[in-house]
Amino acid sequence: MFNLSRFRRTWKRYPFEVGMIFLVTVFIFDLFSAGMANAVVDFGPYISSDHPLVLEIEAMENETKPFGKLPQAGERAKRIMKIPVTAYNSLPEQTDDTPFITASGTQTRWGVVAANFLPIGTRVRFPELYPGQNFYVEDRMNARYNKHADIWMEELADARNFGSQWTTIEVF
Repeated sequence: MFNLSRFRRTWKRYPFEVGMIFLVTVFIFDLFSAGMANAVVDFGPYISSDHPLVLEIEAMENETKPFGKLPQAGERAKRIMKIPVTAYNSLPEQTDDTPFITASGTQTRWGVVAANFLPIGTRVRFPELYPGQNFYVEDRMNARYNKHADIWMEELADARNFGSQWTTIEVF
């Protein structure tokens, strides 16, 4: 039988030890209850995904679901807006003293966007200009540009031909 007064005395004398026992108990319970219900079979590098055993396991998993695997919905942008977009490249007059290093510390390459109004690492798309192409915000612009994006291009001629365009940006 559980003795509450004895538990209170023990808790007052050894609060850290009792707390650790409680946390370990919760962890073990969670490990065995939730872990078994959501078990994932990982065969490592030894069995390919088209192996008959893997295909059989996937078929059995599909049979246990009420309606099989339902199709996944398309990915939706968090925000869609129209902004001015320009292009830049790694010339010293267009950048700081490290022209081939972005503000996030990565190397400049196709798919890098400079934008001040989005966090570094944000994935964006320009569906009117480059349908289906993902770009990532890895660089910053001059502080005076707020709602503006700058796409990195390797050649100066390409950046000049791009010019400045008002276009739709999808932010993910």
